Amino acid sequence: MAARPVTVSQVADIKPGELAAVDVEGTRITIANANGRFYAFDDTCTHEQCSLADGILDGTIVTCACHGAQFDVTNGTVVAPPAPTPVRTYSLHVRDGQVVIEV
Repeated sequence: MAARPVTVSQVADIKPGELAAVDVEGTRITIANANGRFYAFDDTCTHEQCSLADGILDGTIVTCACHGAQFDVTNGTVVAPPAPTPVRTYSLHVRDGQVVIEV
């Protein structure tokens, strides 16, 4: 099945350094604004299923608020435990002031 674009937010709604969770067809996805560049990844931490949108974004690293697991928002890889596996990332584009992800 081919990916299709879904508009999830306005660029102005997610300031640099902020995280925002959106629901796309029943899947929670976090949008990160890392110094003006946007990234999309699964909202659920792979350690204890906490929301990553509740975490802290420092550059391109998100730290889960529950137990401190860290992920690189650019590719979903685990940077620091206790998370056992990466989070899924999504292709994202900014178009006409809107954040659009491919699902």
